[in-house]
Amino acid sequence: MASFRSALIKREQIAEGTIAFSFAKPPGFQHKAGQSIDVTVLDSPETDAAGNIRPFSITSPPFADELTIATRMRDTAFKRFLKTAPLGTEVNIEGPSGSFTLHKNTAKPAVFLAGGIGITPFVSIARQAAQEKLPHQLYLFYANRRPEDAAFLKELAGLLSDNPCFHFIATMTDMKSSQRDWRGETGYINREMLLKHLSALQGPIYYVAGPPAMVTAMREMLTNAGVDEDDIRTEEFGGY
Repeated sequence: MASFRSALIKREQIAEGTIAFSFAKPPGFQHKAGQSIDVTVLDSPETDAAGNIRPFSITSPPFADELTIATRMRDTAFKRFLKTAPLGTEVNIEGPSGSFTLHKNTAKPAVFLAGGIGITPFVSIARQAAQEKLPHQLYLFYANRRPEDAAFLKELAGLLSDNPCFHFIATMTDMKSSQRDWRGETGYINREMLLKHLSALQGPIYYVAGPPAMVTAMREMLTNAGVDEDDIRTEEFGGY
């Protein structure tokens, strides 16, 4: 993988416990929507057993001027450094890597199943599809405990008016713990929810991203419904 130096240019809380970090896009860096990078913090005053390097999906689309990642904040040396480092702080970026990218066959719909911070690659794919006016039918199912936890919720809903081929179905699994109103779906993503919005389960290409248990459950649900294994692509987000 290619290696680049970059500087932190923006930091923004985008949900409870979730922060987006934007870096200057290095000259010559090119990626496909859905790919990832490895970020290494430099000159950190502390480290821990997890080390100073982490993989992240790129949430910004290829047409954007910056490289943005988003992460659930945990109490690690790496994340404490990113949270407090002054803007302009340099990091090392390696990549891009990964093949979790939109298929080329426009006749086959794409169904994205995202749990929590697993939304990150789909933000890039959905924004790029709207920009390029791609003809793919895109269905994004996005599960969170509460609206407070759902990163990029407004941005994704806003894409509905930009792309008539984009369909966004957000669902909350623990509204009793929420302080907000919610008029969308509730409960976990399951076969019944998919069939409310899809004409059939066989046919689309499925992309699943989220915690390992969620990815395993979605794969099992799809294969039990007769979806071909070759039509299921997954990416696990462990540890956050």
